[in-house]
Amino acid sequence: MSAISLKQRLNPAWLLWPLCLWLGIFIILPLCILIVYSFSKRGTYGELELAFQFGNYAKLLQPVYLRIGIRSLYIAGLSTLLCLILAFPISLIVAFSKPRIQKILLIALVLPMWTNLLIRCYAWVYLLRSEGLLNSGLQMLGFIREPLPLIYNSFAVILGLLYNFLPFAILPMYASIEKIDRRLFEAARDLGAGNWIIFKKILLPLSLPGISAAVLLVFVPSMSLYIIPDILGGGKTMLLGNLIQNQFLSARDWGAGSALSVVILLLILVIWLLAMKVTGRKKLEELFS
Repeated sequence: MSAISLKQRLNPAWLLWPLCLWLGIFIILPLCILIVYSFSKRGTYGELELAFQFGNYAKLLQPVYLRIGIRSLYIAGLSTLLCLILAFPISLIVAFSKPRIQKILLIALVLPMWTNLLIRCYAWVYLLRSEGLLNSGLQMLGFIREPLPLIYNSFAVILGLLYNFLPFAILPMYASIEKIDRRLFEAARDLGAGNWIIFKKILLPLSLPGISAAVLLVFVPSMSLYIIPDILGGGKTMLLGNLIQNQFLSARDWGAGSALSVVILLLILVIWLLAMKVTGRKKLEELFS
């Protein structure tokens, strides 16, 4: 009996309490505060007045906010599409390489992520500016007479997002393709299937969990990140992340910033639910585990 009681006291479920406490203090509590702030209003001097009203959410329907939201969806969607187009063949190359080559390629993919994001952004500024390496090289070779407008526009923002989030698209797609049984391809070829049929009927359907995870990992931060649009866009390409930063720090309208943050969180939740519905909850959770 003493052994049983000791086993009950050492129930592994008790080990979850520190994790629950951590999540409650640092995630759930700030989220609840954010939701409360989203229903508040801005005072005369920028102070926060707690009041249950929907003015902050109604403000998001103004044309200026809608334009920023549409631009954010467009840039995030285009960046995600380009990442998927580039990541899929790279994932195939990595997945079908020899184990030794595979390790080298994976290290090469992860290595740029060890550098700080700000340093990578400023490196692109040096490359893309009018007196930068790219324009100077093209002028020296005689391809152009005047510098190309490569920076402080949407092109530079999309390029920065593509560069920074491409590994986040490659890795889950590689993990998904790596788990596919190679005997399926051999059986399909024995039955007379061509490369297109193998891709359409076997490779693409079995890669959907990785593709869905890649969409989540690229689209969500691309829409809400403010550092890359701020540096490479030069403040001319404002996305939702920049708008939230502006509401909290410059306009001192914490209610509007909180409402916009809540809307983005709900959008992320919808995207997540759609991804689970398309690929299956278990497959997507196995990929992230």
